[in-house]
Amino acid sequence: MTAIEATDLRYAYPDGTLAVDGVDVSIERGGRVALLGPNGAGKSTLLELLGGLVDPDGGRVRYFGETTDADTVRSRLSVLTQNPADYLFNPTVREDLAYGPAQLDCDRAEVDCRVERVADRLDLDGLLSKPPFRLSGGEQRRAALASALTVEPDVLLLDEPASNVDAANRATILDLLDELAAEGVTLVVSTPDTELVPHVADRVLLLDDTGTIAARGATRRILTDADLLRDCDLRPPQVVRLFEGRTADVPLTVDGAAERLDAGDPDTAE
Repeated sequence: MTAIEATDLRYAYPDGTLAVDGVDVSIERGGRVALLGPNGAGKSTLLELLGGLVDPDGGRVRYFGETTDADTVRSRLSVLTQNPADYLFNPTVREDLAYGPAQLDCDRAEVDCRVERVADRLDLDGLLSKPPFRLSGGEQRRAALASALTVEPDVLLLDEPASNVDAANRATILDLLDELAAEGVTLVVSTPDTELVPHVADRVLLLDDTGTIAARGATRRILTDADLLRDCDLRPPQVVRLFEGRTADVPLTVDGAAERLDAGDPDTAE
């Protein structure tokens, strides 16, 4: 079943520059998809179009095979843009996390239950009474993600969810995304970071700087095609570059390479 289906999407900035030009997208329920491309490729704009935050100049987006009106499925759809401040505007983190379910008319007990559950998953328990502006950058990003999750969405669209955070915060965020995917939540992640993609996506939509999709396919196929990535001003992940030509089954992550080495794979041990 399709979660989001977009047909011939077009969007231009006020100066007339095309950000998204004739893009078709089909995202299956439970899928993990990366919108990958260089800066300026229109990834963030496409994510906002898919999430119903921006109206297209042409084309349409259909949700769950039911409607083209994102507002009617807002309780099933969460969008997290790059700026955590867009989601952290209440006096305390607790109130920010409670805001979404309260708007869905959840009763107080249900709101409190959701806040506590999500705060525990993102290690925010000790921060709930703090003003958001007193959090570190990584804490703000975790709190913003938590605010998107308290509505318990079926689809989560994330714009560079692990950018500008330290290793510990990055690990917490990526571990949670793995858990959400295992629970059946559909994930759409926009990023220019080829190192991040293997951790968050099974499929990739590769955008070039003209606002169109240059390629689409399995994560492994896209990330091991150096020429294709180079044409889009991107480089394969470092571990792919390291093992390129040494084995037919190139690992995509450092952890994957380590597992192969631990298993005594002669191709990766050379």
